[in-house]
Amino acid sequence: MRVAKTIGISFLCPRTIAVKANAALRRNRRKPTDSTVCAVFAVRNDPMIRQAIHIIFLSACILLHAMSVCAAPALPEDSTPVLADSVIQVEDIQVTAIKQGLNLRNQPVTASVIGRTDLERRHVAALKEVSQVVPNFHTPDYGSRMTSSIYIRGLGARIDQPVMGLNIDNIPYLNKDAYDFDLTDIERIEVLRGPQSTLFGRNTMGGVINVYTLSPFTFEGVRLGMEYGSGNTQKYRISTYYKTSERVGFSVGAYYSKTDGFFKNLYTGEKCDWERSGGGRFKVQYRNLHGLRIDNTFSFVKLEQGGYPYAYVETGQIAYNDPSDYRRTNFNDGLTIRYEGEKFSVASITSYQYLDDRMNLDQDFLPLSYFTLTQARREHAVTEDLVFRSPDDKAYRWLLGAFGFYRHTSMHAPVLFKEDGIRNLILDRFEPQGIHAEWGEDTFLLDSRFRTPDYGAALYHESTYDAGRWRFTAGLRVDFEASKLHYRSYAEATYTTQTPDGTSYPHAILVDQPGTLKQSFTEILPKISVLYRMGSARRNTLYATVSKGYKAGGFNTQMFSDVLQQQVMKQMGFGSLYDVADVVTYKPEKSWNYEVGAHLSTPSHKVQADLALFYIDCRDQQLTVFPEGQVTGRLMTNAGRTRSFGGEASLLATLWRNLDLQVAYGYTRATFVKFDTGKADYAGNFIPYAPQHTLYAGASYTLRTGWNWLEYVIFRVAANGAGRIYWNEANTFSQPFYALLEASIRFEHRHWAVDVWGRNLTDTRYDTFYFMSIGNSFLQRGRPRTFGVSLSITL
Repeated sequence: MRVAKTIGISFLCPRTIAVKANAALRRNRRKPTDSTVCAVFAVRNDPMIRQAIHIIFLSACILLHAMSVCAAPALPEDSTPVLADSVIQVEDIQVTAIKQGLNLRNQPVTASVIGRTDLERRHVAALKEVSQVVPNFHTPDYGSRMTSSIYIRGLGARIDQPVMGLNIDNIPYLNKDAYDFDLTDIERIEVLRGPQSTLFGRNTMGGVINVYTLSPFTFEGVRLGMEYGSGNTQKYRISTYYKTSERVGFSVGAYYSKTDGFFKNLYTGEKCDWERSGGGRFKVQYRNLHGLRIDNTFSFVKLEQGGYPYAYVETGQIAYNDPSDYRRTNFNDGLTIRYEGEKFSVASITSYQYLDDRMNLDQDFLPLSYFTLTQARREHAVTEDLVFRSPDDKAYRWLLGAFGFYRHTSMHAPVLFKEDGIRNLILDRFEPQGIHAEWGEDTFLLDSRFRTPDYGAALYHESTYDAGRWRFTAGLRVDFEASKLHYRSYAEATYTTQTPDGTSYPHAILVDQPGTLKQSFTEILPKISVLYRMGSARRNTLYATVSKGYKAGGFNTQMFSDVLQQQVMKQMGFGSLYDVADVVTYKPEKSWNYEVGAHLSTPSHKVQADLALFYIDCRDQQLTVFPEGQVTGRLMTNAGRTRSFGGEASLLATLWRNLDLQVAYGYTRATFVKFDTGKADYAGNFIPYAPQHTLYAGASYTLRTGWNWLEYVIFRVAANGAGRIYWNEANTFSQPFYALLEASIRFEHRHWAVDVWGRNLTDTRYDTFYFMSIGNSFLQRGRPRTFGVSLSITL
């Protein structure tokens, strides 16, 4: 195994870089070229070009420094360039996957696999950036990192239960609010689309994302990374991988990132989407000669950010007066013990997960003092997955497993009404009666506290039988979950009313309502698939799958502020009371998925294609809706029935030795079959937030230099797009299809690489999110044009 060397480089500001670069040129007596004169002229006249030139200066200086210390003999002439990872190359090292096979292209599943080299060349730093290259997979970037919404094939929801599962080194993440974190030292990412509920259980009805981190058994050395980009965005990472012996290896890594943001709050005059984030990972792995493998990975993340750059639709401006921010601390520890025997293998996957976060919101998002929301949460969870599996060299293979989890969440979610909120949302109701009312205090607190213990258990089995070119698979899972919500809502206030004759009456309000809600679910989740292998080498496959998906029910705590507000108004003589169980609880979402597809490739693997057609019949689909009127919460409800069908196509081709092309397209038509709220019938309308089309098209060209100090120059250009996206059930607002252009130039050596990149190069204006609050509409714009330079070093 080759062990690389590493160096250290310090970052300088672009102006200092330019000065030092010019001084170096003068020392070398190099005359400026015509292009240099043009660039200087452009810098003086266009600030955006000036920013790009500064970044190019930065990369050039880093490159000159790196060349001086990393010069090495040129590679032999017959060496093959390091091209982007193909699916086959990635699958050759897919030995840590415990439940699925080693070759996903030989399985009856639609999957996208992105390897380490491709992740680095695309500058993928989070899961929402993975969605750009996977068909029918949409993760919008809005709000904060708490809003990790995922939409796939017409399925998905903004809050609470995720539609896709996330596994990091086989450890399942239970809370989707922790899905959005920086990805560092990733070996590969697999996105399996379609229900994976038989093997992975709850909340995987849209699929599973498997992330595998780098192992000291596949890489030894030190890795450094630095990045600077628009918005004063800075990223730093360092990690080391080392084997103490052939049996034991460990790795330690840390990262830090910051950005000043891109969107200004006109009320404060400051950027509102700033962010500071840091974290690390410690991994220990043990292997022996008798089939025993032990892996333990500990990771932590610390995050503080502003976020929530929501613009009022009427003015198009971001302007709100109360602080809005999010902070999160979470750490996870996963222990995997695996034994490979002659007759079967057994794996135990154990995890502990901790989440501590706090969100503060100016929930009216206006320069008025209506009300604010604070949500402080602390969560502990443990999981255990026990998997028995037969060897893969038999015609009949089986897998048997048992899974269990326990999670306890405590939350404090006060809503604080201020002057404008008290006047406009409460006291103004007296005016039609000719009564003048005054509140006793400047603020009014609606206080809510929750404890949510829940647990679940499952048994599952899958059998596979090969009969010549045919492969038959059948699986079944029995999944049970029980959950409770212990709550206490409290409000206390005084107010005075004055009748037209001048008589004043004092009043007191007291609401103190504790209670407990509980629900449980039992689901039977079958799966049947047939696969046929074509060609002499049997590399091409056709498959058909029928499977059932399941997303757990739960409790919508965001509605408690409205429940409490209605109780207050009832004591004041207005309105009616909510049924707490009716507005707070929501049922599980279930679906039947029918899919046919193909994995195709040429004998040389220079062209690979994946095709799929799907039909999804969904019952009780979970939707986030905005109740009518001037309310403060979000309501999770179950639509009666929805239908989704569409197709996906992806192509990876090497047309010439150095030119790679990749295209991925997804189409989804997701509509309501039955959804009547009693006030409106939405049957036939499109499901909100799910894009109808997703598209990615990219090309990369690898130029072999033949120089000893620079081996490759890689040019990459790509476009990704999504739309149309409807924003509400009535389909009255939508985002048309949009496309974003990106490009990069990468200078690559075996010990270092420098990337100069740009995103949204055409500065396309598009929206990523729409919502309503107290009857007002808000949008979040997508990020503008950005540039950056990245440096990675290995030792």
